[in-house]
Amino acid sequence: MMSSFNAKITIDAKEKTKAIFDSINTDNEFYPENPTKTHMALNEKITISIESNHMPHLRANLNSTLRLIQASYDSIESVKI
Repeated sequence: MMSSFNAKITIDAKEKTKAIFDSINTDNEFYPENPTKTHMALNEKITISIESNHMPHLRANLNSTLRLIQASYDSIESVKI
């Protein structure tokens, strides 16, 4: 029997939300060999759903995604005028 693991995160970065979404979603779209099913959506907040049959793949994707979000946020903050 194969177990399925999933995670869902929601990010609200106020006025930076769309810029962060555009940044991280590009990585997701151009990574077809991703061993997880990753879906990203933007409404007022970013919603990311990750699903995998292997816990280490889920954890790795979740960690990478969270690091990308933090890096995007930090980059936007560093050029704040």
